[in-house]
Amino acid sequence: MYRDRIRLKSLWGKVVPAEEAAFLIKDGMTVGMSGFTRAGDAKAVPLALAERAASEKLKITLMTGASLGNDVDRILTEAGVLSRRLPFQADPVLRKAINRGEVMFVDQHLSETVELLRSRQMGPVDVAVIEACAITENGGIVPTTSIGNSATFAILAEKIIIELNLTQPLDLEGMHDVYIPTRRPFREPIPVVTAESRAGLPYIPIDPSRIAAIVVTRKQDSSASILPPDDETNAIAGHLIEFLGREVRQGRMGRSLAPLQAGIGTIANAVLHGLIDGPFHDLTMYSEVLQDSTFELFDAGKLNFASGSSITLSAGKYAEVLPKIGSYKGRLLLRPQEISNHPEVIRRLGVIGINTALECDIYGNVNSTHVNGTQMMNGIGGSGDFARNSHLAIFVTKSLAKGGAISSVVPMVSHVDHNEHDVDVLVTEVGLADLRGLAPRERAETIIRNCVHPSYRELAADYQRRALQRGGHTPHLLEEAFAWHTRFQQTGSMMPKPLAAE
Repeated sequence: MYRDRIRLKSLWGKVVPAEEAAFLIKDGMTVGMSGFTRAGDAKAVPLALAERAASEKLKITLMTGASLGNDVDRILTEAGVLSRRLPFQADPVLRKAINRGEVMFVDQHLSETVELLRSRQMGPVDVAVIEACAITENGGIVPTTSIGNSATFAILAEKIIIELNLTQPLDLEGMHDVYIPTRRPFREPIPVVTAESRAGLPYIPIDPSRIAAIVVTRKQDSSASILPPDDETNAIAGHLIEFLGREVRQGRMGRSLAPLQAGIGTIANAVLHGLIDGPFHDLTMYSEVLQDSTFELFDAGKLNFASGSSITLSAGKYAEVLPKIGSYKGRLLLRPQEISNHPEVIRRLGVIGINTALECDIYGNVNSTHVNGTQMMNGIGGSGDFARNSHLAIFVTKSLAKGGAISSVVPMVSHVDHNEHDVDVLVTEVGLADLRGLAPRERAETIIRNCVHPSYRELAADYQRRALQRGGHTPHLLEEAFAWHTRFQQTGSMMPKPLAAE
């Protein structure tokens, strides 16, 4: 029975099938949908849009919090519905359409999208489609497993469609903290001074007269594809734990460290998992995505509190955690992503930011988004928000990819998302490079010695030696800076053939 979840009785008459609700969305509109890293996303209305597109022209600009689950991006792409997509995606079919130029993808820092909407530099949002587990007595929307950009989409949209998901537990209610910053230029400081700080409301406040339709759904979130830790990710975690231990011994932080942030994905999740056996305790998190490792740290008694914008779990962990999510109440908060990723708060709290690099170069520049400089993978996500503003900006990656055909550490990155000014520490399974206070020449020596795989180390060292002969503050051989990438495109390996044969 869904009516007990719609506590404002005047809204009961707004319940309609997904197909009817979808007709509120017209060709050329800008649509803001809930969803952040496969959690709390709209699940029924997007499919109805795809079905409509089979018989009529229907193209939209789609804004979300981050990536969507339940193959929504794939289905909308294959139906030809998407003309423009932002600010993040992680679907292989959509990725190919983006790289073919069929869908215009706007890659944005996750903290910035709603700022651009609020200041009317983008938009407006015509329709918001928001998943909820309940609607309050005053018409407030209680989100589910993510907030993302949902609050601002709902506040700014002309019309709102609510997907009321009956599989999402009501125990989620009370775990949200919806705070919307006041308008610039007279904005007050955001009142978040610890990971535990509550600054807003447990629901999204909107005028219920703008709720145009309510669709009842029963589909669960998609699970995350998170691989278990392996020897290499365990080695990365070991290097990082040893480094953090030195920071403690040198008096730079206590054994509870500083609030932790980790980007989405297997490597970052495995690094946090490694803290279970580390010497640290009474940890806190101030992050975007709360993954398997968050709940493993809770259950191990290592983590006291976690603040994020979504809960994104593997299938096994989802089945274990969601039915007992109420047992974590009091230790969890979900915030809008503009707050979870806000530079002001990140810098105030002194967050330790741990994010994954696609590749990095010998001077510490990091590429998070583009393969060979041109092919978009997923997007910058929140890594830039945290890298530039964290107490420690740490990037992790395995030193090799494609069975050794690719070195993740190269002479010059083929695309720059985080320049060397924003990168404090690089870690591979080979070792850790602490780059704080080092000049470019010193950074190159440190990275080559500590992070480059042995099979590529002499190649990197030879490049640096010859570049040093040319001189410069950041020595490079411009005619060779992308030679490794070119060699991979031409031969399938960054390794020169004579060395590969040895």
